[in-house]
Amino acid sequence: MKATCFRSGMFISALWCAVLPSWAQESPAPPAAPSAAAAKPAETHSTDTKPAAAKTFSQQDLDTILAPIALYPDALLAQILMASTYPLEVVTAARWVKANPKVTGKALEDAMQKQTWDPAVKSLTAVPKVLEQMNEKLDWTQKLGDAFLAQQKDVMATVQSLRAKANAEGNLKTTEQQVVKTEEEGGQTIYIIESPDPEVIYVPTYNPTVVYGAWWYPYPPYYMYPPHYVYPPGVGFTAGIIVGAAIWGNCNWHGGYVNVHVSHYNSFNRTNINNPNWNHNVDHRQGVAYKDKAVAQQYNRGSNAQAAKSREEFRGRADSGRSDVQGRDRSQYQDSRAQADRTQASQRPSPSQDRSSGSSRSSGFSGADRGASTRAASSRGSASRGGGGGHR
Repeated sequence: MKATCFRSGMFISALWCAVLPSWAQESPAPPAAPSAAAAKPAETHSTDTKPAAAKTFSQQDLDTILAPIALYPDALLAQILMASTYPLEVVTAARWVKANPKVTGKALEDAMQKQTWDPAVKSLTAVPKVLEQMNEKLDWTQKLGDAFLAQQKDVMATVQSLRAKANAEGNLKTTEQQVVKTEEEGGQTIYIIESPDPEVIYVPTYNPTVVYGAWWYPYPPYYMYPPHYVYPPGVGFTAGIIVGAAIWGNCNWHGGYVNVHVSHYNSFNRTNINNPNWNHNVDHRQGVAYKDKAVAQQYNRGSNAQAAKSREEFRGRADSGRSDVQGRDRSQYQDSRAQADRTQASQRPSPSQDRSSGSSRSSGFSGADRGASTRAASSRGSASRGGGGGHR
C-alpha cells in the first residue's frame, strides 16, 4: 500500500513539473515593485533646457564701443546712450546745430520746442561737440544704440568695468571739472562721475588705448577725435558748457539702467511728467533696422520696416518700368502702323481702281500682318486691273 502511494505521489510530482513551465510562459509576470530610484520622477532638464542664445554684442564689442565715453559724467553718458537709439535724428540735429551755431541758452530751449526730434536728441544740442562727434561717427552711434537697447545691463556693467581699469591706472580722480564718488554693493565698487555744477558740463578728452592701461584686444577701440588728435596726458577736459536743465539723463548703476531727472526734463521740454523711467520711442527710430532680433520683435520694426521700404522702392521701380514698357509699346505700335500704311500705299491701285475694288486698310501691328495685307491688296489690284468687277 505504501509503495502504491509512493508511486502515485511520484506521478503527480512529475505531472506538476511538466505543466508549471508552460504556465509560467503563458501567464504574464506580475509587475515588479518600483525601487526608490525608479519611483523618483525622471529629470528632464538636461534635454529640455535649451542653450542660452548667443548675445548680439560680445564683451569685446562692448569694450570697444564704450571705451571713448565710459569716463563721461553720468548725466551726459545717459543722454548719449538714449539719443544713440535715434541715429537719423542725431544727423538732423547735428545739421541744425551747424546751421545755427549762435543759438544757445533760452533761445535754444525755445527753438527746440518747434522740433519734432526725440527729447533725448534735443538735449544734446546744448553740447554741440558731442552731437557733432556722434554725427561724424554714425556707424559707432548706431552700434552704441543697438547695444544699449539689446543689452542695457551689460552696457552699464561694461562702463563700470572700464572705470575700474581707469581708476587702477590713476586716471579717474576728482578734479575741478568732475567729482568722482564710489559706492560699495555686493563686494563691487560702483564709480559715479558728476559735474561740480549740475548746470555746467565739462566733456572729458582722453586716449582710450592709454587711459585704461594697455589695450587688451588685438583691435583698438573707437576714438571720439580724429586720428592725429594730440591727447593730453591722462584725462583732459573741454571748457565748461552751460547747459542749464538740458541734460536730464541719469544712471541707475544699482539697477543697471538709465532714467530721467524729472524736474530737469520738465524744465527744458516744458512738460509736466512725473515718471522717471525712460522708454525707447520707436516712432523716432524712423525705420532704421534694429541689429538685435529680439529688440526688432519687441518693437515690431527693424527688418520688417526695411522690408516694407524695399517693397515700396521695388514697387516704384516696377511702376516706372511698366510706364516705360507701355511707352515703348505705343511707340512701336505707331511705327509699325506707319510702316504698314506706307507699304500698303505703295502697292495700292489708282483711286478709280481702288474705288471699284473697295479695298480697306490694315492695322498692320506685326510684319506677318503687313505681309497678309500686302498680298490681299495685290490680289484686289490684280482683280481690278483684270476687269473682274471687284465688290463695292
